[in-house]
Amino acid sequence: RHLPQRPTHRTGSRSFAGHRYDGCVTQRSPGADADQPAVPIITGPTEAELGRIVTVPNLVTLVRLALIPVFLWVLFGLDRPGPAAVLLGFISATDWVDGYVARHFNQVSNLGKAIDPAADRALIIFGFGGILVAGAVPTWAGIIVLAREVLMSAWVLGLLAAGAKRMDVTWYGKAGTMALMISFPSFLASTDTEWASGVTTYFEWQAWLALIPGLIFSFVAVGQYIPRGLTALREGRAARAETA
Repeated sequence: RHLPQRPTHRTGSRSFAGHRYDGCVTQRSPGADADQPAVPIITGPTEAELGRIVTVPNLVTLVRLALIPVFLWVLFGLDRPGPAAVLLGFISATDWVDGYVARHFNQVSNLGKAIDPAADRALIIFGFGGILVAGAVPTWAGIIVLAREVLMSAWVLGLLAAGAKRMDVTWYGKAGTMALMISFPSFLASTDTEWASGVTTYFEWQAWLALIPGLIFSFVAVGQYIPRGLTALREGRAARAETA
């Protein structure tokens, strides 16, 4: 048997079963009277919440960006690859922190969705680029990762300039970035001559074990972003044509 479908009321660009009240969906309890107030059900952030600028995740992302020059100073100014690797690992970990806070404490914002992947790419281009210049990572791996990031950044910026809608980061993209953020600092830590050989050997093994899946996930994400980007471009242009 199939239960009868509840009537759907459309408000704005989204439709819900029940009634919609500014960011909430309301529906009546089974057996409730027609004049009984509907119970609000939270469906996600409202447009006003998505438009927030000052949020904890956004501040964490800005701190991540501000620490990238500090990492480069520790690596090249102080010539300490081990502490620089620890700092880079901390910077990378903040990417998980701001995402967790945003999802679990209703801190998601449009600005955060835009600057978080931008901060990830800045970390890879400048942080990983510094590791490549220092000679701590295999040259072929460093060139592949940096070339991929530069090309993807150009692709995304080109789409946005052409009127595409903003694209969300895919799971493979996030997983690839996370694996590489483990691998590259580990390669760097393995070159610190002031640390015990057992410690540096551990980091070298960890670097290789994270590098391979990181590269695989990253290029799977490239295969996802190309068709998604074209779809976002069509949808963005269609939305602009409707409002024109």
